[in-house]
Amino acid sequence: MTHDPRFLFALRLADDALILGHRLSEWIGVAPQLEEELALANIALDLIGQARMLYAHAGEIEGKGRDEDALAYLRDVPDWQNVLLVEQPNGDFARTIVRQLIYSAFMAPLWRGLKASADPTIAAVAAKAEKEVAYHVRHAGEWLIRLGDGTDESHARAAEAVEELWPYGGELFEVDEAGRTLIAAGIAMDPESVRAEWNTTMDMVLAQATLARPADGWHQSGGRKGRHSEHLGHLLADMQFLQRAYPGATW
Repeated sequence: MTHDPRFLFALRLADDALILGHRLSEWIGVAPQLEEELALANIALDLIGQARMLYAHAGEIEGKGRDEDALAYLRDVPDWQNVLLVEQPNGDFARTIVRQLIYSAFMAPLWRGLKASADPTIAAVAAKAEKEVAYHVRHAGEWLIRLGDGTDESHARAAEAVEELWPYGGELFEVDEAGRTLIAAGIAMDPESVRAEWNTTMDMVLAQATLARPADGWHQSGGRKGRHSEHLGHLLADMQFLQRAYPGATW
């Protein structure tokens, strides 16, 4: 099926935010500290708020009557456009923090640049999201430093998380034909334009955390084309359960 590139762009940003927001919400009730439970819940709310605005915009562009709930709750795995990184399980706290840093360090400069988007709605979402994601980077960065430069066990867990999740970061920088069209139109940004800042943030945090940066090269891919890991299906079964069990239910 061929989609308007503007629809795909908004949908992809929304899918990334919603899936990661849902993952973070899974820490509620089981986080290592009450303060961190609140912090992760607030970050999840930031991401879900971004997703809601983007889904509403995507639905308007598509013009088929699908609202934010339809896009979030009535699509199956192959229709999702999120990067594989955000659907990866929480694992231990170190793994959650590394996943968050890889994503947020990319989104911070991207949202900052998208404030100048030729799409007024994207620009408005970016103006709000920029402030939120700046905190997300700081929160994840401070925690990774604390874990990496902490006990032998926390260092080992952090190092393992970095090694396992690093190959998922490369997909954030991929661009397809739809993306190139919007970059040329001034609606989207070339992700390569934020790579230098992403590298700087990651290198700075990893150095302070006494953690080695894995070698760049081959990376996981497929999320933007609807090819996902086995984890997304389980996540959607949980997230979409109420709507699937009671079709058309409203609050």
